[in-house]
Amino acid sequence: MSHKRIPKRKAAIAVGGVAALGAAALLLPNANASQSNGDAATPRTFKSNDVSDVASMLASQLGDAFAGSYYDAANKQLVINVVGNNSNVVNQIERAGAVAHQVQNSTADLEAAAKTLRTEASIAGTAWSVDPKTNEIHVTADSTVTGGKWNTVESTVKGLGSGVATLSKSAGTLKTFVDGGDAIFGGNARCSLGFNVTAGDGTPAFLTAGHCGVAAAQWSDAQGGAPIATVDQATFPGAGDFSLVKYDDPATQANSAVNVGNGQSVQINQAVEAAVGQQVFRMGSTTGLHDGNVTGLNATVNYPEGTVTGLIQTDVCAEPGDSGGSLFTQDGGAVGLTSGGSGDCTAGGETFFQPVTTALAATGATLGAGDAGAGAGDAGAGDAGAGDAGAGAGDAGAGGAVDPSASAADPGAGDAVDPGAGADDAAGADQNGTHHKSRRQHN
Repeated sequence: MSHKRIPKRKAAIAVGGVAALGAAALLLPNANASQSNGDAATPRTFKSNDVSDVASMLASQLGDAFAGSYYDAANKQLVINVVGNNSNVVNQIERAGAVAHQVQNSTADLEAAAKTLRTEASIAGTAWSVDPKTNEIHVTADSTVTGGKWNTVESTVKGLGSGVATLSKSAGTLKTFVDGGDAIFGGNARCSLGFNVTAGDGTPAFLTAGHCGVAAAQWSDAQGGAPIATVDQATFPGAGDFSLVKYDDPATQANSAVNVGNGQSVQINQAVEAAVGQQVFRMGSTTGLHDGNVTGLNATVNYPEGTVTGLIQTDVCAEPGDSGGSLFTQDGGAVGLTSGGSGDCTAGGETFFQPVTTALAATGATLGAGDAGAGAGDAGAGDAGAGDAGAGAGDAGAGGAVDPSASAADPGAGDAVDPGAGADDAAGADQNGTHHKSRRQHN
C-alpha cells in the first residue's frame, strides 16, 4: 500500500528493544541546583555540566602544578589535583570555589606512563584511562589476554613504578557493540543513533559510532528497508570512534532530544566535556536506558579491529546494538557516543564512549537545531531515519517526534531509573505501537 509522503519528517532518539529495566523516573527539579558562596575559601557547589569549564580555566592558570580534576558528586564539589604544596596555587583553586587535593603524579608523569603503555602493551583486549580520583592510570585486560600477553602487560605496569598504574582483569571481552539490537540498519550491522546535529553545510544529520560508519555507507530505520541516511565522515580505529551521517532528505526535521521511553524525553541543550565522578545516562537500542558514572578520561582501547584513543570510560553497562547510542547528563548535556566495552547489563563491566565535543569539532557539525533544508529549522534530528539510525533511532523513528509536553529537565533529571517501570513496556510500546506510524511518514 502506498502512502503520501510528508515533506518534513520528524524523528526522535528513542529506545529500541530494551532489556528489563524501566524508563527514566522524573528527576527532582532542584537535584543539581548550583549555589554560589561568598566566601572564596569555602568550596562552592557545582552542577556537573559546569565543572569542566572551571577545571579548564584552572588548568591553564596553574600550569605544571595542575594534575587533573574530578567531580565529587556527593558534595557537588570540584576537586583539583595539584603537585607540590605551593600556597599560591591552593589559593587560586579556593578562590575559584574548588577543592585542592595534593597528589603524587603530575599530568606529565601520567602522560609519559600512557605513552609507555602504548609502546609496550598495545595488545588487543587491553584498555587504560586516567583516573584523577586515584591519581593513577587504570589498566584493564579482558579474558583474551592470557599467558605471554598477560605477562607483558603486567610487567609493563610494574615497570611504571609504584603508585602510577594499577592492573585489573575483566571477565568479559572488549568489543564494539555493533551487532544485535533493533535500531538503525546498515548492511549486516545494527547500531544506535547518538545525537541529531546540523552538518557544516546546514543539512540535517546525526552522530553515531565510527565503527558503525565504516561498517556500512547507508542506513535504514528498518531491517531491509530503504536507506534514509548516508555516511559523510567516519573515524575508526584511530583518534576516535565517531561518524557523521547525513539524512538523504534535506527537509528532514531533526529534534535535539533523547527519547527515554514511556513518553518522556530529555532536551539536549549543549555538548559538554565529561568529568570523572559525573553521573551520566546512556540510551541504546538493545538495552534502553541505564545510568552510572564517568570513571576515567583520555582512555585508550585496543579493540580487535585496532586501537582507539581519546575515549571516556564509565561503569554504565551496554550490549551489542547499543553502539553509537547517546551518553548524556540529567540536565541536557550531550557527553558521548557509545563505542564499546566488556560485559553486559547483567554482569556489568566497563564501557567506553567517544566524546561528543571532539566529534563535533572533527566533523564541523553543530549540536541541535539549525536551518537545514526546506526550512527545517529543527535540523538536528531527522526522521527516524535518523533516530533509527541511531540507537533505537529506528525506534526513534519509530517513536515519532519527541513529546513536546515532556519536561527535558525532569527526565533528564531522573537521578535514578525506576525499576518498577517495565522497559519492555515503555520501549516496546514505541516499537510496536508507533514504529509503523513513523514508517508511514517515510513512504
